Amino acid sequence: MSTPRPANDDPRTTLRAGLPDRYLTPEDLVSMFSLPSVETVYAWRRKRIGPPAFRVGKHLRFDPAAVRAWVTEQTALGTDQAA
Repeated sequence: MSTPRPANDDPRTTLRAGLPDRYLTPEDLVSMFSLPSVETVYAWRRKRIGPPAFRVGKHLRFDPAAVRAWVTEQTALGTDQAA
């Protein structure tokens, strides 16, 4: 059984060995990437341009390792385009 997260818990502070120890919510991505709103995360999903996600019932979740891989890929793409 997992322990509930405190309301003021910032997902960036829950990192252990570079990855959170739980699946991420759209709100976590908003906080981590300083996005304007969760609608941005949902728009990325509709356009298939954001990190891969999966549904748990009606809730959208992100695997921290997949988010890390997506960030790495985006960084590499940005570097390749700048060259």
